[in-house]
Amino acid sequence: MTGMVHHTPAGSDSLISAPPVRPVRTWLVVLAACAGQFLVVLDVSVVNVALPSMRADLGMSAAGLQWVVNLYSIAFAGFMLLGGRASDIFGRKLTFLVGLALFTAASLAGGLAQEGWQLLAARAAQGLGAAVLAPATLTILTSAVPEGAARTRAIGTWSAVGAGGGAAGGFVGGLLTETLSWRWVLLINVPIGALVLVGAYFWLTESHAREGRRLDLPGAVLVTAGLATLAYGIVQTEAEGWTAAETLVPLAAGLLLVGAFLAVEARAKAPLMPLKLFRVRAVSVANAAMFVNGSAMFCMWFFMTLYAQNVLGYTPLGAGLALVPSSLAIVTGSKLAPRLMPRVGARNLAAIGTLVAAAGFGWQSTMGAHDSYATAILGPGILMMLGAGLASTPLASLATSGAAPGDAGLVSGLINTSRTMGGALGLAVLSTVAASRTGRGTSAEALTAGYALAFRTGAGVLVIGVVLILVGLAGVGRERDGEG
Repeated sequence: MTGMVHHTPAGSDSLISAPPVRPVRTWLVVLAACAGQFLVVLDVSVVNVALPSMRADLGMSAAGLQWVVNLYSIAFAGFMLLGGRASDIFGRKLTFLVGLALFTAASLAGGLAQEGWQLLAARAAQGLGAAVLAPATLTILTSAVPEGAARTRAIGTWSAVGAGGGAAGGFVGGLLTETLSWRWVLLINVPIGALVLVGAYFWLTESHAREGRRLDLPGAVLVTAGLATLAYGIVQTEAEGWTAAETLVPLAAGLLLVGAFLAVEARAKAPLMPLKLFRVRAVSVANAAMFVNGSAMFCMWFFMTLYAQNVLGYTPLGAGLALVPSSLAIVTGSKLAPRLMPRVGARNLAAIGTLVAAAGFGWQSTMGAHDSYATAILGPGILMMLGAGLASTPLASLATSGAAPGDAGLVSGLINTSRTMGGALGLAVLSTVAASRTGRGTSAEALTAGYALAFRTGAGVLVIGVVLILVGLAGVGRERDGEG
């Protein structure tokens, strides 16, 4: 059984959800959930091209500027599990509204910031709002659409919108920065968020698990602190290296906090994350595959943008436009996946998509300092992101297939946490790999050599992902592969 059931008889104590939803109402619910997911994913990358303007306007240091990106990612990943469990206990609609309201208010505060610390605080609050909002988007969607072909298509749409949000970040950020100002990179969320808030208030119907559970505050504090500290340590590797005390101390502290979290969860009567959940092979292996795939896929946009601007001489807007075909490719892959799943199976499609992406990474690693757009960006970019789109929907479907109704929000949080933490770790590792090849060189040739090695390493990581999917998920979900 995936995610949560569509509805239960009136008066059920275990699950409160809506009566069957009319087709038009269902479409509106899916629209609201996808809009929330789009905003969350978009803001992971949309600020990148605006950073120089932010620094000039607010007088921020180079060290402070990096936290405009990092604080959002750390808060997003660190609070994800808490957001997922909160949606189960306090209600998916309420959690969605609270998370979106916080995200929208923080976007307004960031866009109006007059000092660097105000912008950083707003970005951290945005990340917290995103962590509360993101898990609720998928559970709201699965509660509105019954199991079967319709739900698979809805998950495909959700995956495509999320992927499109990440893909569109560079283009949207470049367009807003060049035509208006860096402030609109954040302020654009305000009218969109307000419209979605109003629509969600009227369209969504509350649903939540009521099994006498409480919010596991000790577990929530430990896992949030552990993941945030680990993320901080990962971020430090790019500036300090892997052997510096500034890196090793937070990494060790993060591991200790995560260990303490697992010890608390093993003894808690109402744990935030029931460890028994990982006995479900579909949940554990699919999340591991998302982590591995995310560690490579997330880096594609980062290195492609740097290559386009630092080597090929594109403007921020030009770099965003150059990646539009790749953005369309990942959306296309996500929409094709539900149609292909009944024919080849969820596991096989996830493996095929990951292999296609690995081939794209391998092609990209052959880039040169003076290559043409067609061979240096267009072709490999489309291949990489088509594969990513094909793999995302079947992995999300498999990861949610073994969850009990009361754990739907938690599993959704795990999906996003796996992807985000994989991306954070992968970016740190591949940036170090690129820097090791580039050295202190700043020429186009030196930079290209570093980026190429990062893509070559990413291809190897994705091949590991293919093996993990084929071996770890063998025999899982065969009864679900016929669902459209």
